[in-house]
Amino acid sequence: MNTKEILIRPLFTEKNTDLNAEQNQYGFIVAKAANKIEIARAIKERYNVTVTSVNTAVVKGKTKTQFTRRGRLAGKKPTYKKAFVSLKDGDTIDIVEQA
Repeated sequence: MNTKEILIRPLFTEKNTDLNAEQNQYGFIVAKAANKIEIARAIKERYNVTVTSVNTAVVKGKTKTQFTRRGRLAGKKPTYKKAFVSLKDGDTIDIVEQA
């Protein structure tokens, strides 16, 4: 897999913004098949920073139901994998600019 296939998009949440400021950690949505070594290599290539650790989590897709005049519609949100990357002190990623 190349860098574009591994890193899908950065995570923009309030919790992740706090992690950026306090612990120098950044969150990304990544390919489900990517492992921690590939994720660290992709971050290093794309943003030119030193990665100290990678934590991953698979988020299971939720079932959604919508009631309409025609009846009940059921669907499912997709399952995805997210990675939290810790960087060396002094390294930063300007995600808003590069997203």
